[in-house]
Amino acid sequence: MSERPSVLFVCVHNAGRSQMAAAFLSHLGGGAVEVRSAGSAPASEVNPSAVAAMAEAGIDIAAETPKVLTTAAVQESDVVITMGCGDACPIFPGKRYEDWELEDPAGRGIESVRLIRDEIRNRVLDLLDSLGVTSPGGRA
Repeated sequence: MSERPSVLFVCVHNAGRSQMAAAFLSHLGGGAVEVRSAGSAPASEVNPSAVAAMAEAGIDIAAETPKVLTTAAVQESDVVITMGCGDACPIFPGKRYEDWELEDPAGRGIESVRLIRDEIRNRVLDLLDSLGVTSPGGRA
């Protein structure tokens, strides 16, 4: 891993889980981690419930757009975290892979998305710990 570790979050549509995870890692990591997110079949926009849930947490993801998963994004990342993309994510030796089983926020109301958001935040804090990065936000 480089001085500044890089993390790629991947889910199918890159419209909910991976967007929230990337935003939390950017916010809680304070710039100490290079953050990417992508999807194997990107949606046309970020899930409005995810945008609203993150706004409640003080993080604005309204301007984000779903991005297509590329081989280069995987190759350039030290850690690849998948969230339900199955076999669509390319595997490269020497990378750290994790699969976070999380509910898909697609089609869910804000109440359900809040629970998913909070679980993602906790997992991101655990990830920061495992990377040796101290979060200025810490645990609530």
